[in-house]
Amino acid sequence: MKRRTFALTALAGTTTLALAACGAGGTGDGGEDTVIKVASHLPPMTDVVTLAGEIAAAEGYTVELVQVTDNVQYNRLLADGEVDANFAQHEPYMQAFNEAHGAHLVLLEGIYDAKVGFYSKAYDDLEQIPEGGRAAIPNDLTNQGRALAILHHAGLITLPADVGFEGRVSEIVDNPLSLEFVEVDLLNLPSAYDEEGIALVYSYPSYIKKVGLTPADAILLEELVDERFTISLVAREDNQDSEKIQVLRRAMTSDRVRSFLEEEHSATLLPAF
Repeated sequence: MKRRTFALTALAGTTTLALAACGAGGTGDGGEDTVIKVASHLPPMTDVVTLAGEIAAAEGYTVELVQVTDNVQYNRLLADGEVDANFAQHEPYMQAFNEAHGAHLVLLEGIYDAKVGFYSKAYDDLEQIPEGGRAAIPNDLTNQGRALAILHHAGLITLPADVGFEGRVSEIVDNPLSLEFVEVDLLNLPSAYDEEGIALVYSYPSYIKKVGLTPADAILLEELVDERFTISLVAREDNQDSEKIQVLRRAMTSDRVRSFLEEEHSATLLPAF
């Protein structure tokens, strides 16, 4: 498995924004559908969709951003055929949705790796973490396994040798500090940062930004990233080979998007294409 050195997901509400205009009524001269609806969540994901819309306009397509507010709706919208693609998640999260809902979503292209890690309001160094400290981690299993792997690699806990990024709290072999794990919805983890008694909080840069933090403020950052955690463009089995999706894919992996990620967001992510 390829790894990158320094990897949400996002979703639903229903604000639809036209990002690139081309022709009236969303169809080209031949009557074909030229509107590409893409569900996404927070910046920089939404920013990438917006930029991709500008690029796709040169090929005669309009990209519409359907901006959501949670980590459920972007996949529901795509599975139900209300949008053509989404850009908000990594592969394990998509696979978990497919298994839970009998959906047929497919990963098309990895776009960037977010710099994830743990933050602490009370402590400046891992050596200061007290015995019995509380660690807030995601309650969904795909992101929880990733959070536990970071703690394992830092020596704060020990997981079984073969679990990789799929460990569970119940599988912890050794917990020398007797850390207490508090499982929180991914979107609500930034709120735990200000809670009394919370020693460590796991988060993505898009979420922790809500409390004024960036990866530079993390007490512990992920060092090795499994490529499955790359934030990716996702479509359905039945439309993945359509012309619209190929146009979108080319736009999302263009030099303009890569330059945008490198120049505007290097503090929080790494391009993956």
